[in-house]
Amino acid sequence: MKYLVLLFLFVSTISCAQKKTPIAGETDFQREINSEYKDATKSPLKNKDRKDFKGLDFFKFDSIFVVKAKLKRTPNSNWFKMQTTTSRVSDERVYGVLSFELKGQTFQLNVYQGKELMKDDAFKDYLFLPFLDNTNGSDSYGGGRYIDLRIPSDNELDIDFNTAYNPYCAYNEKYSCPIVPRANYLDLEVRAGVKVFLK
Repeated sequence: MKYLVLLFLFVSTISCAQKKTPIAGETDFQREINSEYKDATKSPLKNKDRKDFKGLDFFKFDSIFVVKAKLKRTPNSNWFKMQTTTSRVSDERVYGVLSFELKGQTFQLNVYQGKELMKDDAFKDYLFLPFLDNTNGSDSYGGGRYIDLRIPSDNELDIDFNTAYNPYCAYNEKYSCPIVPRANYLDLEVRAGVKVFLK
């Protein structure tokens, strides 16, 4: 189904190439998220922000921030209520711990699994990686950023920090966004992914 949607978008883009402005972005991830945010049916942007939206600001792609991580699963971890930016809570558990090296340092991050998403066939293997770093509040969103992952068949995962994106509440306060646990703080600047949104 996803392939058919992409094929339709490709054909539509070709047929309307002279009428539409190309989607901004240097990578597939950048073009995909910019396309989503321009689409009124999918965008988290407020109408006034989407009206003149040309594209998000990104750090320049940097292969240093693509790392191979070891996954240590935690099958007996308890479900807990993850706090959000509203009164809503999300039932989550630590699916495992990711260990990796970045810029000569060794780090660990918890990767989470949501109880509700597990019920959806499209997301039953989805993992949620929220993190904080030293760009928060200056070059990137103050509340941290997220990365989407999928459960691997083995005990290794590729983490591409160039695909780190902002919570929807960075663009619109009507959204309820999980608050990044302090345990997932990286004591360095992750200059990759989506930058802070300047309204």
